This record gives sequence, C-alpha cells and structure tokens, in this order.
Amino acid sequence: MIKGFGGIFWRTKNLDSVKKWYSETLMLEINDWNGTIIKPQEGNETIFSFFTEQDNYFPAEQQVMLNFQVHDVNEMIKHLEHFDVPLAKPLECNEFGKFIWIKDPEGRLIELWEK
Repeated sequence: MIKGFGGIFWRTKNLDSVKKWYSETLMLEINDWNGTIIKPQEGNETIFSFFTEQDNYFPAEQQVMLNFQVHDVNEMIKHLEHFDVPLAKPLECNEFGKFIWIKDPEGRLIELWEK
C-alpha cells in the first residue's frame, strides 16, 4: 500500500540559514515554499528503519537522522571541503556501501551514503 515517502518535515530555529546551508552544502534546490522535491532515480532507494533508544548508531538526543544517497561520496567530500563543512564521522566502507556524517547548522547529524 505504500508507494514511498511523501516528505520529511521539521521545525527549524533559523529558516533562512538552514535553507541556505542545505541549498549550498547538499545542493538541494530549496524553493520559495521552503522545500524541494527529490525524485527517485534508477538505483536510488529509501531505507526506513527503526533503532532502539539504547542504540548508539546516532545520538540518543536526536530522534531522527536523515540519510541522503549520493552518486560519489569522494566527490561529495571535496564539495563539503569547499564549504568548510567538516566530517562528523570519517569515511566508513562496509558491505552496505560508503558512509560519511556531517552536521547541519543546528547540529543535526546527516548521513551521506554511496551504495
């Protein structure tokens, strides 16, 4: 019955700053209505997964973590360096792909994933 995610919505303390950061850093085209539409492409998938409160995969005080699938994590790292965005977790490679973490302007961890 589920076709996919309809959206991800959250409140922010500084709308203009957060919009600019997501637009420049993650190259998301943020529209006048304060959002964007990401259309799936071949090979792109969305994972929906639960974690226990005790799981240490991401900080317990952060209830939700975004994961964006990227084409090339190494190119993304170069792009992030251009904007002086430090990695919150160094490159990790495993059987599921390549992963890095960054933080948005309000300190939310974001995982970037190359499958």
